[in-house]
Amino acid sequence: MDKTQTQPAEEKKEEVEEVHPNAEHAKWYIIHTYAGHENKVERSLKQRIEAMGFKDRVFEIIVPMRNTIKVSQGKKETVKEKIFPGYVLIKMMLDDETWFMIRSTQGVTSFIGAGNKPTPISEKEVEAIQKFMKLEEPLYKVAFSVGEAVKIIDGPFNDFLGTIESIDEARGKIKVLVSIFGRETPVELDFLQVQKI
Repeated sequence: MDKTQTQPAEEKKEEVEEVHPNAEHAKWYIIHTYAGHENKVERSLKQRIEAMGFKDRVFEIIVPMRNTIKVSQGKKETVKEKIFPGYVLIKMMLDDETWFMIRSTQGVTSFIGAGNKPTPISEKEVEAIQKFMKLEEPLYKVAFSVGEAVKIIDGPFNDFLGTIESIDEARGKIKVLVSIFGRETPVELDFLQVQKI
């Protein structure tokens, strides 16, 4: 009796192992979604894959996002921001059924590819996107633009007015031309030290 009870468990194990070799042959594709629907599409797809039994053909779904520091009204705030708004990466075995399942998911507008044929992207491209997503140093997202007039609200030039000469989003620094003794002098400041007029 014990033998028959362990046998189905062994068979089940084999089935699970058979599924994974497919993942090696799967390719990454890009699907286009309505703007702002990326996460909703990801959730819907995961539910449909589960419900339709496509776990052996669709393996991974990624909405490329990374941490960004937004500076607004003198406050820094870390937010997750989509790297490619309107796009979702999906690792899958492409056939008529999986194509239809994805195309008919609410919020999906199309596959990216030549003509009507979805074109896979390389593993190298996916790795580059994943590395970019994991970067620890968050990007600064600013609402400033070069040539814009700003007021300095902190530091030795507090209350001075100036014009933005350059913006270094990676470092969170801004170069402002300040009129000192009738001369325009560039002053490097932190994003938090200036505000729009």
